[in-house]
Amino acid sequence: MENPSSPLGKVRAHVFVSGTVQGVGYRYYTVNQAKKIGVSGWVRNLLDSRVEAVFEGTQEQVEAMVQWCYEGSPASVVKQVAVEYE
Repeated sequence: MENPSSPLGKVRAHVFVSGTVQGVGYRYYTVNQAKKIGVSGWVRNLLDSRVEAVFEGTQEQVEAMVQWCYEGSPASVVKQVAVEYE
């Protein structure tokens, strides 16, 4: 795993999103936004009604994706975004 000071400049964010984020297209919109921004990673629903995601890219890309998580899909209601940078 590379860190922010790696030669390639890649960073990784592990994100947990809570609120009304399941059954409202949150994962679908997250995947589409990640493609637009150019980050790699994955997103999944958790049994406790949160969404978990990992984003990897440049610091600028990953920060843009994390910021987007606060907005989410049109039908979502995001209450909290917890982020751990790895």
